[in-house]
Amino acid sequence: MSKEIISTTNAPQAIGPYSQAVKTGNLIFISGQVPINPETGNVVSGSIEDETNQVINNIKNICNAAGYSLGDIVKLTIFLTDLDNFSIVNEVMKQQFLEPYPARATIEVSGLPLGVNVEIEAIVETNG
Repeated sequence: MSKEIISTTNAPQAIGPYSQAVKTGNLIFISGQVPINPETGNVVSGSIEDETNQVINNIKNICNAAGYSLGDIVKLTIFLTDLDNFSIVNEVMKQQFLEPYPARATIEVSGLPLGVNVEIEAIVETNG
């Protein structure tokens, strides 16, 4: 099975030895995105809402680079440094995603790259 690398300057460049996204078969696997503003290269700080919105915008831009949208995402994995932020992240998701929502897992972790509070990875279903 072949792999196609998906990359865009409208999302942060990889901060390690990985690709922004990889398409194989009818799936696109989007690497975990953190709240980095791709225009400035700076981490978005402030509220968990601001961080989550930036992460979802980065995912949206990777989807768009591949010719897809947030509506094509079938699975999200959310990593939070504090599960007390779970309800806030849910509210941001309601603003950014339309029903039917993707499947999802949310996991509390002890730390994330660059000291951020949220990281999200996604799986997109394509037409093939």
